[in-house]
Amino acid sequence: MTNLLPSSLIHQPQWRIIDQSSLGPQFDAKHSFAIDDTLCASVGKNESPATVRTWVHHQTIVLGIQDTKLPHLEEGVQFLKNQGFHVIVRNSGGLAVVLDKDVLNISLIFPDSEKGIDIDRGYDAMLDLIRLMLKKYDTNIEAREIVGSYCPGSYDLSINGKKFAGISQRRLRGGVAVQIYLCVTGSGEDRADLIRQFYELSLKNEQTKFTFPVIKPETMSSLSDLLQVELTVEKMLLELLLTLKEHSQELISSSLTVDEQLRFQQNLVRMIDRNEKIFKS
Repeated sequence: MTNLLPSSLIHQPQWRIIDQSSLGPQFDAKHSFAIDDTLCASVGKNESPATVRTWVHHQTIVLGIQDTKLPHLEEGVQFLKNQGFHVIVRNSGGLAVVLDKDVLNISLIFPDSEKGIDIDRGYDAMLDLIRLMLKKYDTNIEAREIVGSYCPGSYDLSINGKKFAGISQRRLRGGVAVQIYLCVTGSGEDRADLIRQFYELSLKNEQTKFTFPVIKPETMSSLSDLLQVELTVEKMLLELLLTLKEHSQELISSSLTVDEQLRFQQNLVRMIDRNEKIFKS
């Protein structure tokens, strides 16, 4: 069972909830990163309480900025498109990840105020949250780099050495967005094999000044397979809401305000421009 320290960022007087998990295949991932930037500004200015946003994107590969340096990127991207995937580049670090209807994304947005939220504290907040959401399964969730996974990092979440989630952070305008992709069900190995093929086609064994991961599909799995239970995105959403309710005085269901909509449009233009510049041919 997970015991939270009183200082855990999961304890908030209020949690603002923005659920965008059921918007369907037309919901473009560029919107998500623009929305999180928008919410960082709102939370950073104290115009909004701490916010959790849930989001799902169908058949999408999200590349990191470093991936755009691949020597044969166009060939790799064309392969992904041929497999039926949309491809975008996010506005933050990290490397390629797979999003689909069985991958739940959660963003926690905090104000970077008072003593400040150092990077590890942001990651630890997400780790606390996921452990609490899964506490009924009495399993050991580790946070360490899983070599051979896609987008490897020191806060890869794994069970028995198999990765099911990755965490990233973005800091902007006084706010901190901690983002996780959670492979709820489906084949983690198939997702990893897709990215393995992408890197093979995009690199063609050329030496580059950047290091790209050598993907071993067997290092990745989904929560359903690891826990041997039938899980869905909807079930995980319910666990999320129950967990937040336990650790706050109030949950506020919300959408973007008028001011946030204006800021979002500006952020979206930046995301679209960035992607057009990268993929112009």
